[in-house]
Amino acid sequence: MIHLFSVSKRVCFAAFVLLVSSMPGIVAAQELDRSEIENIVREYLLENPEIIAEALNELQRREQEAEEAARLQALNDSADILFNSTRQVVLGNPEGSVTLVEFFDYNCGFCKRAYGDMVRLVEEDPELRIVLKEFPVLGQSSVEAAQVAVAVNSVAPEKYGEFHEALLLSRGQANLSSAMAAATGVGISEADLQVAMATDEAGQTIEEVYTLANRLGLTGTPSYVVGNEVVMGAVGYEELRVKLDAMKDCGQTTC
Repeated sequence: MIHLFSVSKRVCFAAFVLLVSSMPGIVAAQELDRSEIENIVREYLLENPEIIAEALNELQRREQEAEEAARLQALNDSADILFNSTRQVVLGNPEGSVTLVEFFDYNCGFCKRAYGDMVRLVEEDPELRIVLKEFPVLGQSSVEAAQVAVAVNSVAPEKYGEFHEALLLSRGQANLSSAMAAATGVGISEADLQVAMATDEAGQTIEEVYTLANRLGLTGTPSYVVGNEVVMGAVGYEELRVKLDAMKDCGQTTC
């Protein structure tokens, strides 16, 4: 949300600067008292109200530009942990030439619907490497499900993909109980999982993802990273396919 008071101050300042610069006969700003400045600004804005929209558009453009620059810097600074963390899950081709990173939550309805996109992309592209980041943002039950998932990856990484599909596509809320049921349902020992969950690995893994997501400005799931671009939301198969193909063709998401 844009704070109107802050915006109005910026707009008034911009309008005043424009006014002073466009009227050669006006006295220098430092020679005007506050009331004179306010009157000049008010009159100018009343006569040229379109400048408010222009200033707001320019402000938004600059803020978006700054956000993108900060996100790109964060991507560069966090590239190793983003793409090569020892705690992450890798599906598809571990040695693939192009990587898609997904931040997800087991209770995220959009993540459930987007799962088919990931499956289709992997099936069609033998060079695709998928990196999954446990990003439980929808409450304690999501954290519990993520903790079990981390344990699954520790105890039986070869079964993670099967477990992931079973839990993500299951009905009802994902939590400790349903995650355990999904894990044992694919043949993983609950006793082994309990031992793994007694360590600090789950907490450290989730905290690593939270820190990474904060640096990248992620607030929801699913969120993706393709090359040097952060993609927010379940954008669908086609958009992801285009970006991945571009990465192969020219090393960035748009050629």
